[in-house]
Amino acid sequence: MEILRRGHMNKEQTLSHTSSRVSFKELQQIIKMGLVQGNLIPAFAGAWLAVVMTSHSFLSSIPQIILMIIGSTLIMGGACAINNYYDQDIDRIMPSKQKRPTVNDRISDRNLMLLSFGMMLVGEACLFLLNIPTGVLGLVGIVGYVSFYSIWSKRHTTWNTVVGSFPGAVPPLIGWAAIDGQLSLAAFGLFLVVFCWQPIHFYALAIKRKDEYALANIPMLPSVKGIKRTRVSMFFWLVCLLPLPFFFTNLGTTFIVLATLLNLGWLFIGLTTFKKDTDQTKWATKMFIYSLNYLVVFFVMVIVVSLIKMI
Repeated sequence: MEILRRGHMNKEQTLSHTSSRVSFKELQQIIKMGLVQGNLIPAFAGAWLAVVMTSHSFLSSIPQIILMIIGSTLIMGGACAINNYYDQDIDRIMPSKQKRPTVNDRISDRNLMLLSFGMMLVGEACLFLLNIPTGVLGLVGIVGYVSFYSIWSKRHTTWNTVVGSFPGAVPPLIGWAAIDGQLSLAAFGLFLVVFCWQPIHFYALAIKRKDEYALANIPMLPSVKGIKRTRVSMFFWLVCLLPLPFFFTNLGTTFIVLATLLNLGWLFIGLTTFKKDTDQTKWATKMFIYSLNYLVVFFVMVIVVSLIKMI
């Protein structure tokens, strides 16, 4: 925290000599727009599946879906801005974070917090306008990400990625609740898919950046327990994904088969790590790229297959 205080003093001194105007590109970095957009896919899929499975009219549900997307974007962006504020001290140490506006002193802490809380307040207002369960789920996501992940687990335990996976898997629940006002087995199936996906995705990234995390004293699994232990953990979560397509029996056999093939493809790549001559960095890159495509393909399949069944 002493480092953070010194960084705060240096930031204010720098800001006094530079423009406080933040560009749109910098704003996107502050709220981690890439991460937000990635989470909007399962949120929309949750809303769409709720429309199909609960026999709601899609046209009459469009206002709710739009309000849900706006609210979700705002609360996720606001929570990510707080994460950037809290992580300033470690971001200054990690080479991959040097282009962040919070590291380059492009925004004051005061403006950063005003932006963050403003976005979260407006976002929560949007979600509570839909119904109480949706608003409560939004709060669960905010508290989980900011308090349990960013402030506590990220700096204190190798379980930080798993802890962060809980709030990270809330978006599809928000999407479903926005339409139906309650949750079903299929909604929890979507939650579990995103929950099990996250450790694999972030462990792959952590393997590529394990030296950076060690330098910043962040207890990521590869930096503390080593790559071998991380590979075993990733394989465990890959296996956990295998039964999840059966949560969506209402989508039919075709979806279950396609989703299972998607899982088996990832499992096959995961198994190649146990070969003696495997380049672990290249393997982690393959796993990371597959993870990016996996989530998009899975939820596009949910939308397309359910659309075909609806027609």
